[in-house]
Order: sequence, then structure tokens, then C-alpha cells
Amino acid sequence: MTTAQKSGTTEATEAVEVLRGALTAAGIVLPSLGADTASPALNLINLGRVRADVALRLADVLRRGCDS
Repeated sequence: MTTAQKSGTTEATEAVEVLRGALTAAGIVLPSLGADTASPALNLINLGRVRADVALRLADVLRRGCDS
């Protein structure tokens, strides 16, 4: 694994933890949330699938955050 790949994996993992913390504070759980380790240089985050009620809650939280 190259330094760039290690860096990408670390960055993606840190981003997942920050996002998970913010979602938890808003009362939202994305069960499949995680770093996509298949392409570490791309720093991709897998948000996964969620139930419709969770998607609506997430949309509501985002809208309220955008209004402030």
C-alpha cells in the first residue's frame, strides 16, 4: 500500500467518524456508513441504504441546518 493510499484510507475513516458523530447527535443512524476500502486513493465514503423514514429525517435535519 502506498503512502497516498494510506493517507486516503485514514482521511476517509476520519470523515466517517465525524459524519457518524454528527448523525448520532441528530438522532440518525446509517447502518452501512463506512469507508470504501476498495479504492483508498479516491477517499470514498459508503453511505449505504436507509429506510424511507430515516431518509426523511436526514432531509429534515439538512433543511433546518441550511436555514440557519
